Amino acid sequence: MDRLDFENFDDEFDEPRRDDQKTEEEIQKLSEQLKAETSGSTNIEALEEIAYFYFERQKYPEALDYFERLLEFVPYNSDVWLRRGTILNHLHRFEEALESFNHAQMLNPNDPDICIGYAYALENIGRMEEALSWYDKAIGLDEQNYDALFMKALSLERLDRFDDAIKILKLILHENPSHKEALYELGFCYECLDRLDDALNCYNQHIDLDPFNYTAWYNRGIVLNRKISFIQAIESYDFALALKEDFPSAWYNKGNTYANMGRLHDAVDCYRMTIRFDESDVPAWHNLGNAYEELGMYKLAIKCFTQAIKIDSKHYESYFGRGSCYDSIENYQKAYNDYSTALLLCKNYPELWHAKADAAYNLGKWREALYSYKMAVRWDPTNLSAWFDLGETLLEFGYFKEALKSFNKCIELNPDWADPYYDRAKVLFLMRKTFDALESLKRSFQLDPAKKNEFEEEFPGVRSLKEFTYLLEK
Repeated sequence: MDRLDFENFDDEFDEPRRDDQKTEEEIQKLSEQLKAETSGSTNIEALEEIAYFYFERQKYPEALDYFERLLEFVPYNSDVWLRRGTILNHLHRFEEALESFNHAQMLNPNDPDICIGYAYALENIGRMEEALSWYDKAIGLDEQNYDALFMKALSLERLDRFDDAIKILKLILHENPSHKEALYELGFCYECLDRLDDALNCYNQHIDLDPFNYTAWYNRGIVLNRKISFIQAIESYDFALALKEDFPSAWYNKGNTYANMGRLHDAVDCYRMTIRFDESDVPAWHNLGNAYEELGMYKLAIKCFTQAIKIDSKHYESYFGRGSCYDSIENYQKAYNDYSTALLLCKNYPELWHAKADAAYNLGKWREALYSYKMAVRWDPTNLSAWFDLGETLLEFGYFKEALKSFNKCIELNPDWADPYYDRAKVLFLMRKTFDALESLKRSFQLDPAKKNEFEEEFPGVRSLKEFTYLLEK
């Protein structure tokens, strides 16, 4: 459902009386007759018939031509100016539409439909506050004008003023509980405000009135997925796809739901269907790559991430994904290159810095590794594993004081994790702070008794030393 649909109130205007049953062939004959006629009155009647015929059938370029010719004969007819403006709105010629509505409004300042058309044109050239004032003007002329109320609500949605839009939509539904479009938009507003139960209720009511609206089934699926009601979400997407098989967004989000459920093979099938209907869908290629990666099918994953990058060379997530796959198959240079490219596009991504640091370490670029670990914890000071990896690398290359700070930070973030106590103890021994080292080692053993075996393997013969015998046998 188009949230800026200008179609809905076309049929509300008063129109001149004419034969609505004319065929295309009859209109063509009338057009030929018009060319031959010289009588002004006959010209006007024929022009009206042809203009409104094309307008009703949404043949806007043809209709525009005849309405403009009609204005040569009736330049003071506000309805003709209104129709011309409406056509120009449909043709996205909004500045010209405003001129037409200006003429109509000067001729008939009390017509709310002119105000609605004017507001719609203003909205589409970004003059949102002016548009709202014109919707208000229409409502002031006719408080029961639900077209104006509804379109004002849509405008408020575009401004993210969802609470204000909800008030208007509720007013419409109070007068007409079966207003299915208002129910749909109310559901959308609730969804944007994370009022998921309310959103679901609105979409359910809308579907009761319009069970063949595939976008409503789709939106319902989105809400159910966010509510962690995955099975129901899948069912909702299936209804949407039964109504419209070539609906890439439904296939994509159905795939995401399967991925959330851990049903990766089903997710793959859905992402492949998404791409079948939209080969340029970068998120679908990316998520297909993610699914293959989780399945351990790294070569297929790399192909998917590469395709996403071909479509969007700035999609840093796919560089990250492809880098992770290269990492998994131990092609550390390509992983390092992809991480570096991703960071050129998005430098404040701590997980990327961490991944690059690991790749740099595996390539023997320890200075680059240290820098990247530091960037990771700069962007995310709570990244426990990055702090620990930084500490281990600092320890390995002899930066004992900095390593100690890193392990202390790990202990601050998670005082119940044995590993940083264990490595902290090693640093303290190297710094000749034996008492503190023994206390840290003791705490490590308390949290994870398996650390005793690790310690003996790392330091053979340590059991013969008096100060360690007690710790190891306790």
